[in-house]
Amino acid sequence: MQPDARILIVDDHKDSLYALESALAPLGHPLGRATTGDEALKQILRGNVGLLLLDVRVPGAGGLEVVRYTRRLEQTQHIPVMLLTAFGRDPELSAAAQGLGVADLVAKPVDPWILRLKAGHLYRAYRQRRALEREILELRAQLHAAHTDRLERDRT
Repeated sequence: MQPDARILIVDDHKDSLYALESALAPLGHPLGRATTGDEALKQILRGNVGLLLLDVRVPGAGGLEVVRYTRRLEQTQHIPVMLLTAFGRDPELSAAAQGLGVADLVAKPVDPWILRLKAGHLYRAYRQRRALEREILELRAQLHAAHTDRLERDRT
């Protein structure tokens, strides 16, 4: 993941998109937007999404369907997701979200301060995870190269 990973905000109401962007802009991370689940999936699959802020009820593939799909793919399964809902407490939705590994289920209207705090934490955690994954890959490559060199020296 490049340092400029986006926070992708998905909501079909333009006013909500604007409010969410305004709440998250002070974090200083690039923001992306989508108004349908299908559009969100396309952007996620293009890569470079570090956090998904997703309304449960969006046209096309709904919020839970988007999460289900991303969890099945290795390249997207670890993107943290904050689901937004305007329907209050719903035990079935909570259970489904938890089962999919959703990081947080947030009721609308959203408190911008709390949203910013949670989103910032999840975004940083994802970037740290990706940095550790890259470091592991580099160390494995170095170990493999050292092992290959040792085998070559032993042959001669």
